[in-house]
Amino acid sequence: MGPVLEVVGPVFIIIGLGWLMARRRFLDTAGFQALTRFVFTFCMPSLLFLGGTSAEMGGGRAALAFFLGTATLYAATLWGARRRLPLGPAGMLALDATFGNTAMMGIPLILAAFGPPALAMLLAILALHSMVLLGTATIVAEVGLHAHAPWRRVLRATLLGVARNPIVMAVAAAMVWRLVGLPPPPGVLKQTLGLLGGAGPPVALFCLGGSLAQFDITAGWRETVLATVLKLLAMPALVWLVAWAMALPPLETAVAVMAAAMPTGANAFLLAQRYQVGAARSGATVLVSTVLSVVTLGVLVGWFGVR
Repeated sequence: MGPVLEVVGPVFIIIGLGWLMARRRFLDTAGFQALTRFVFTFCMPSLLFLGGTSAEMGGGRAALAFFLGTATLYAATLWGARRRLPLGPAGMLALDATFGNTAMMGIPLILAAFGPPALAMLLAILALHSMVLLGTATIVAEVGLHAHAPWRRVLRATLLGVARNPIVMAVAAAMVWRLVGLPPPPGVLKQTLGLLGGAGPPVALFCLGGSLAQFDITAGWRETVLATVLKLLAMPALVWLVAWAMALPPLETAVAVMAAAMPTGANAFLLAQRYQVGAARSGATVLVSTVLSVVTLGVLVGWFGVR
């Protein structure tokens, strides 16, 4: 139990500090937004680019297991929700049940639990996570709101969303760097990336805690409970089944399942807010799933074991 607490405890303590500072107005919303922009524009991309150019790339099979499980749950949730909800709200519910916080929580937790080799495997998931899930959700939302929306508009919105995501761009740049055959970054660049990347995980967790203070836990509680159960229990179970069927090695299985078990990411709420479809419920799901994930993630870290 001690090693598990050493991994999971600091993650949620830092999240709690961010939440407390937001509630006590030590930092206002603008302050948290500035910190978040700094983390996702500089720190996390630096960490991922340095990891991707300095370590062996891998994780293709883990990413396949992750996305097969994700696609199954997304399709099943969308189909089930369409029986009583319009396409737009049904799509957002499916997104809440599948879009995980793989950056703000996934990177620091998986890195702490399994070390740099696991981070290198996580890169393959991170490269496609936002592109696939947010892209799919954007298409579903556009079709739901504008049944005859031009395909060029949908494609443009999806591509622009991907191009504006520094996490995706950093992983893509690292992959191109390795494919070209360039050596690891030289001294000054490596040290700069290391300093920025080292600040990423704790500041991201702090900002996550600050963002949780704005969500209302009571909004659409039935759908919130459903999305939370699907995200924290059904999704990692599905990914584990796929990983087992593919006979993945233990570390790849751990990375895929832990990535699947992350609570709902705030970008799901931001997309729901953009389309004005289920935003309150999505925000509540982010809050509830994050709070409850202290238990589910702790169990998984203990099950897979720490490095």
